[in-house]
Amino acid sequence: MEVRTAEAQRKLIAYLRSPVAIRERCEQLFALVTEGQSRYFTCDLMRLTKVADYVIEVMRCEYPDLEIPFHSRWRHFEVGSVPRLAQLDSQLAGLTPVEKAAAKFDLAIVSVLLDAGAGNNWRYDEQETGLNLTRSEGLAIASLQMFCQGAFSSHSLLQVDAQKLQAFTEAELITGFQVNTKNPLVGISGRLRLLQKLGQVLVSSPNLFGNENPRPGNLVNYLLGKSQNGQLAAASVFSAVLEGLSEIWPTRLEVAGINLGDVWQHPAVKDDGLVPFHKLSQWLTYSLLEPLQELGLLITGLDALTGLPEYRNGGLCIDLGLVNLKHPDVLRSPHSVASEVIVEWRALTVILLDQIAATVREKLSMSPEELPLVKILQGGTWTAGRKIAAELRIAGTSPIQIDSDGTVF
Repeated sequence: MEVRTAEAQRKLIAYLRSPVAIRERCEQLFALVTEGQSRYFTCDLMRLTKVADYVIEVMRCEYPDLEIPFHSRWRHFEVGSVPRLAQLDSQLAGLTPVEKAAAKFDLAIVSVLLDAGAGNNWRYDEQETGLNLTRSEGLAIASLQMFCQGAFSSHSLLQVDAQKLQAFTEAELITGFQVNTKNPLVGISGRLRLLQKLGQVLVSSPNLFGNENPRPGNLVNYLLGKSQNGQLAAASVFSAVLEGLSEIWPTRLEVAGINLGDVWQHPAVKDDGLVPFHKLSQWLTYSLLEPLQELGLLITGLDALTGLPEYRNGGLCIDLGLVNLKHPDVLRSPHSVASEVIVEWRALTVILLDQIAATVREKLSMSPEELPLVKILQGGTWTAGRKIAAELRIAGTSPIQIDSDGTVF
């Protein structure tokens, strides 16, 4: 990948870290499919209304008054209608509002980074409630319990700090997630590397994470400095996440020695062939907005960010016939995240989520301000994707299987 000048490299990196680039590059692959040029997929846009109707049905079932919260990590902490967040707030009592927001940043960042797919056979037993939890909810509660027990802090406090993360061990992760031969968790080593790299990044970026006791929660102070008149753009939070955390991801594609993260190649994409998604970074961004709102900040430009290109949203499109496979062989074996078929599927998901959202709003006579994409995801496409998957396949698995190392999904 050759870029001629340092300035051109800088501009390319900035572009690939923008939601604009995600949509523009995904649009190219969407056009490839709709023009019949894809080797893997076709797209039946006549099904868009049916998909929107299904999503609305799920939304009304989950949220009859359509008062939908953001699609974020905080929803997983509420599984089983257990008041864990109220319990957390009581544990954080006595802190200033900014200190409380910092603690919630600590929790959200670590928990999201540990959220990549768990596999079909892993379970987490929550002793306090007797609940047996799987997938994202299980991972969320496991990480919440570890946080509340001080597992990520060198001071046994309700916080996360660089010193502890750098020294974190696989044995601690295995214990915290109740992993054993009968309860295997996908991507343990990848998750451990993320935590350890996070510890290193916290130390190397004092402008974002502080000089003394570097911790993820210090990003609150940085973002407060970016706010104006009590308002903060969602894209500013996203930019801070990408700037601060890009180096934690396993080395993939690079420009000028900078790790691009969740960016992949496809030969049909013009210029450099690069397709950015930044799924976990956007998921994390959505999860950081609520603590900022609790500080009284108004978050603007929510729909600048994209929908999340992962297997629940993408699976919804396949399971309801909006996206169709040209060859059933695609379903018979797992695919690398870097493969053309997965890059195309994720790109289709980004663009179709925008179209589903627009159709849902039109049917409900609601504006983007009243029903932003982050609420439609929650209400919503992600929930609907899980529901239809459970109806069609044992254990509600993804229609297309993906090889995961615990760092993308």
